Amino acid sequence: MKVLVAMSGGVDSAVAAARMVRAGHEVTGVHLALSRNPQSFRTGARGCCSLEDSHDARRAADRLGIPFYVWDFAERFASDVVDDFVAEYAAGRTPNPCLRCNEKIKFAAVLERGLALGFDAVATGHYARLEREGDQVAMYRAADPAKDQSYVLGVLDQQQLQHSLFPLCDALKSEIRAEARNLGLGVAKKPDSHDICFIPDGDTAGWLARSLGESPGEIVDSEGQVVGSHTGFHQFTIGQRRGLHLGVPAPDGRPRFVLDIEPVTNTVTVGPRELLAVRSIEGIRPTWTQGRPEGNWRGMAQVRAHGEAMPATISADEHRMQVLLDEPATGIAPGQAVVVYDGDRVVGSSTIDATGRD
Repeated sequence: MKVLVAMSGGVDSAVAAARMVRAGHEVTGVHLALSRNPQSFRTGARGCCSLEDSHDARRAADRLGIPFYVWDFAERFASDVVDDFVAEYAAGRTPNPCLRCNEKIKFAAVLERGLALGFDAVATGHYARLEREGDQVAMYRAADPAKDQSYVLGVLDQQQLQHSLFPLCDALKSEIRAEARNLGLGVAKKPDSHDICFIPDGDTAGWLARSLGESPGEIVDSEGQVVGSHTGFHQFTIGQRRGLHLGVPAPDGRPRFVLDIEPVTNTVTVGPRELLAVRSIEGIRPTWTQGRPEGNWRGMAQVRAHGEAMPATISADEHRMQVLLDEPATGIAPGQAVVVYDGDRVVGSSTIDATGRD
């Protein structure tokens, strides 16, 4: 089988490529150039789009003896991921750019080009497990729960899963690093990337302020009383506690959290933690790994990449998904993704549009 391996320059994708070679496939490595102005070096453990990462990917490919190319997706990444990220924050929502990158770039643009060039599948260093069940492919959580990435892959549909490979599905991270050392790969000790790759210094609020500018407004409590001010509502997210800089303390002295963000009035509402609790989640633009389930069904819902999966009753139509949690949960914000599971099997995902307390 002709396999295209997306090589980020990290240890996971390097070992994924090595496993594909060992399995006897005809393997080609490709590094995705996603930044218009890539830095020469990474900042700490952040980011995955520097020139250093590109060089690390090339050295790994050379060590494995496979062809290697760099594909420039900077313009598409900017429009589909970065611009989307800015637009979502400007609308008062909290997006997940890694999920959007998987949806629009790694398993759409790359897969589209790879298939056009005659490749049979795209392999990545993601931690998730694929199982062929009849004529369909099902996706499950990875063996290593600490590294499981099925949440950020929940946007994939059946056509994409049919042409995807996740060679690290059965491994622990410690085993992957040991395997890289045994293979003589220089990235064996390279730290994992995290946070948002196009904000390598990790200062999301500062990056958004530079992108969207300042827009002073009021911070009010749940009774509508002004308790502070801000320079832009895009600096906040639902559930945030730190960095509020409130001028008026809560009457009971307890911490306050961001409860709501209203772009039209440029107002941020804060209040006690218990007012964050929601039970109902409504999502838009649902995607399904193996088709939409009919009627109401019992499953698990997850709203963060490393969050806890929560028991829920789920239903959906062509355009929307409804999730009713068994127990209230906090810090759920519009713009996030809700990914639903049947046990360890990923069923689908949706972008959160609204939440409710009932």
